[in-house]
Amino acid sequence: MIGEKLKRLRLASNLTQDELAARTELTKGYISQLERDLTSPSLATLNQILEVLGDNLSDFFYEKQTERVVFTPQESTQSTKSEKGFNINLLVPNSHNNEMEPVLVKLEPGAKTWEDRQHSGEEFGYVLKGEVILYYGRTKYKLSQGDCFYFKSDRKHLIKNDGSIEAEILWVVAPPTF
Repeated sequence: MIGEKLKRLRLASNLTQDELAARTELTKGYISQLERDLTSPSLATLNQILEVLGDNLSDFFYEKQTERVVFTPQESTQSTKSEKGFNINLLVPNSHNNEMEPVLVKLEPGAKTWEDRQHSGEEFGYVLKGEVILYYGRTKYKLSQGDCFYFKSDRKHLIKNDGSIEAEILWVVAPPTF
């Protein structure tokens, strides 16, 4: 593991094993053995090599957590905030720890979301299917498939399905509130 990382750093620095050996006052053979994990360097030697490669011990041993980018439908979870005719699927697991939270809202005909009181943040929604009414403050907006909304969350708001088929809305809230 150490050898592989050293080799990647050396190559990223556009150095040959000979050049790295010369700059660190080590032999090419020793550098080769390190890169193949046939030997282990002392901390002082490793630090010396890392200085030449523009790195340090702390960063060299820091293990970054891989950022999740793709999520499957099987990973989405149905919210506990479901009510009769109203269902929320959290599309990204643990999205409440992120800066925004995407959800899929499904509303049966006649169903509505709970009234969300004013709070800080912003919300975006895209109607995937059906027709809905967005109540934002004292104003009503009728939205159909393909329409979207975007608003600051500083007013009471809710959505009602006034159509005859199930409505689906991709809804993104920042910061997370679902």
